[in-house]
Amino acid sequence: MQTVLIIVHAPAYGSERMLSALRLATSIASQETETVDLRLFMMSDAVTVGLANPPTAQAGGGLQQMLEALVQQGAQVRLCRTSAQARGIADLAMISGVCIGTLPELAEWTLAADKVITF
Repeated sequence: MQTVLIIVHAPAYGSERMLSALRLATSIASQETETVDLRLFMMSDAVTVGLANPPTAQAGGGLQQMLEALVQQGAQVRLCRTSAQARGIADLAMISGVCIGTLPELAEWTLAADKVITF
């Protein structure tokens, strides 16, 4: 089994980097040739993607649904605590299965990963 870590810094909306990261994660989680331990760590403005029911979701954003599906497929998703606190969202409702993470946890995930991809 491979461990793949995807680190995202890009904001949820305003560029296509978050969408690209989630599309790649979805493809990795959906492939059938190998079992993968998939982990996503959101930093900087990317942490907002973990918020439950963002206004942009009703506008057809689709990122929340992609993240929910990834969690259901077993992906671990963490939002950087420092970034979430800096944006005032650390105590807001998150998508089910999305948790606040720490830099020591990211360091551990990085050292354990077979592949690290950043967006």
